[in-house]
Amino acid sequence: MQLDMQAAKDKYRPFPKVPLKERRWPGNTVEKAPIWCSVDLRDGNQALVNPMGLQQKLDFFRTLCQVGFREIEVGFPAASQVEFDCCRQLIERGLIPEGVAIQVIMQAKEPQIRRSFEAVRGAKEAIIHLYNSTSTVQRQVVFQKDMQGIVDIAVKGAQLIRRLAQEDDSGTKYRFEYSPESFSGTEVENAVWIIDEVMEALGAGPDNRVIVDLTNTVELATPNVFADQVEYVSTHMKHRDWAILSVHPHNDRGTGLASAELALLAGAERVEGTLFGNGERTGNIDLVTMALNLYTQGIDPGLDFSDLPHLRALYELYTGMRVPKRQPYAGELVFTAFSGSHQDAIRKGVEYMKQNQGACGWMVPYLPIDPADIGRQYDPIIRINSQSGKGGAAFVMQAAFGYTLPKAMHAEFGALVKKACDKKGEELSNEELFQVFRENYLDFPVHYSLSGSSIFHESGERGSAVQFRGAIRVGEKRVPVEGSGNGPIDAFFNALKRIGIDRYRFVSYHEHAISAGSDANAIAYIELRTPKHNTVFGVGIESNINMASIKGVLCAINRAELLGL
Repeated sequence: MQLDMQAAKDKYRPFPKVPLKERRWPGNTVEKAPIWCSVDLRDGNQALVNPMGLQQKLDFFRTLCQVGFREIEVGFPAASQVEFDCCRQLIERGLIPEGVAIQVIMQAKEPQIRRSFEAVRGAKEAIIHLYNSTSTVQRQVVFQKDMQGIVDIAVKGAQLIRRLAQEDDSGTKYRFEYSPESFSGTEVENAVWIIDEVMEALGAGPDNRVIVDLTNTVELATPNVFADQVEYVSTHMKHRDWAILSVHPHNDRGTGLASAELALLAGAERVEGTLFGNGERTGNIDLVTMALNLYTQGIDPGLDFSDLPHLRALYELYTGMRVPKRQPYAGELVFTAFSGSHQDAIRKGVEYMKQNQGACGWMVPYLPIDPADIGRQYDPIIRINSQSGKGGAAFVMQAAFGYTLPKAMHAEFGALVKKACDKKGEELSNEELFQVFRENYLDFPVHYSLSGSSIFHESGERGSAVQFRGAIRVGEKRVPVEGSGNGPIDAFFNALKRIGIDRYRFVSYHEHAISAGSDANAIAYIELRTPKHNTVFGVGIESNINMASIKGVLCAINRAELLGL
């Protein structure tokens, strides 16, 4: 089955160009964060399968204040009793922090406006948010009015709002907001017309700046078109200095965030959205993502997302929604690499940062932000499946267990891990990864084992040497051995030669401690060349580093014998 393109051409039309002759926004740069307004408790709430109850809304409000929001749309008081009660509880119980303004939304209808004023009466600061739909399709299909009729509705509502605010004697400081709802589908000339009329009806002036909210209610075009629309309004409205230009982008085309960011370039000063993008249809813009995008450019977002996992947990508790695993910054998997080349680059980047102690700025490939800045951990950054590379398994061994495998060993261990992944058919946990290491280097069948040993230094006319004495168990037989050399490994090799084990050549040696304190164990990684000219690694763990090295040599020989290398 294929899409019927002829039918599509008959049904859909390309979005018309905005008559903007000299656009300036492409050359602009965002230099500061916008004013943020959370609409989680209204726009986000009305999109939930099960809207929040009163206590959930109050708890969510407290969380939003803690994050740093200073403008919060708390509800649609005329829509339901819960919405009204939320306003009253916040005010009467003194739950609104100093400097935080609550915002309520209403249509340009007298009963809704009056009910909204009842809801916010007595608040220190309240934003009265008036809206009516202005788009071509809304005018023709829903209201069946011309543009003059739509302007009249908005102006009448604005006049009532201004009068009720003047009559209120509760001490509330009122601010006004107007949204030409469905702005994205409104001819820009008509949008400017209705905005100018409403601002004058609201008495806009230097001491009464009105929030003009340009809603990308339904995404109808690419983000650059929305930016053109915003710039057109910003440069054509009569009283630009008396307005705070705000945007409220939705995500129908999947580009709501881009629309918001380009709108800032085009003159927007304020952004409405929700945590993690909850909202009707495909949602609002995600304020977490937008704020952290600014943060990664060195711009203070003014919002605190330093413990993003905790915030995500609260959001999921309040809303019953789940943050997708690939959600920017917050998703479970967004800092996770399965690809081998990505894992290797991240591992090198983390090591580079340690060596330079951050003096070079953030320079870790594939990670646009330091996960620690937002409360994320490094442990799950690299996870292991069949697509993972040799460096990924080594990274996890070091990060999760403190085992720093030498680089030459990465390929050998990586192949063992890949085989285990293919067998399981899914991702390996850290514990399963360590089990692969244990089974192949620590707990495997052995042909040769150490049965008593001692290492000591001796001096003579020819200088000093290291002497090894002990016994090797070959199957069930115990064979005494001894040898001397310039070090413990050399002495042990010479001891093995005396019982005919002389087929292996030493290649490399690495060691480190694997726990802190006086009781730390040492681990030695020994690389040998086999008679078939292959290389093989052995691992030895012991409290004495000399004995760890000797165990590592035996481990490598046993593995070579077992694997036929």
